[in-house]
Amino acid sequence: MIDFSSFEPLQKFFWIVACCASLVFIIQTIMTFVGLGTDADVDAGPMDGSVDSVENGELSGVFSFRNLINFLLGYGWAGVLFFNSFEKRWLLQVVAIAVGLLFVLAFVFMFRQVMKLSHDGSFRMSEAVGLKADVYLRIPAARSGRGKVQVSVKGSVHEIDAMTDSESEIPTGGQVEIVEVLGDDLLLVK
Repeated sequence: MIDFSSFEPLQKFFWIVACCASLVFIIQTIMTFVGLGTDADVDAGPMDGSVDSVENGELSGVFSFRNLINFLLGYGWAGVLFFNSFEKRWLLQVVAIAVGLLFVLAFVFMFRQVMKLSHDGSFRMSEAVGLKADVYLRIPAARSGRGKVQVSVKGSVHEIDAMTDSESEIPTGGQVEIVEVLGDDLLLVK
């Protein structure tokens, strides 16, 4: 059994930081797995919208509560583990801070790698330009009316209204090429 009362004040500090950070880290991890683990919607008062909200920047997402806990986790456990290895306490502090920063960098790197795996499944009409499509409902000649085409984009089939500049009608079952997006829900085909 560890006698906490016999520890030096700095050693007690490292143990308290390590245990508290570990507890919060475990709670964050559980919340992440049940779908509640985001750093969003935290009101930071006058600091709200600072560095953490910079999109596509090098420091984006580094200054967050989650990364504070990651830093304290590395800092605290490094202090606990290396306490008897360093006579000079300032050197122990430097090592503990370095390990804390490494924890933050490691978690940021892992998070960014995981985010690369996410897939944006939203459909943009412009992605269909240049693709072949099947005519689902006949397309009247010379932009005199609308027909429908079915096109596969990113593995999903979309049914979209279409017009043609062709002098002849394009019958159901024909195949066309999408030339241009004419509106939010209208394609030009040939």
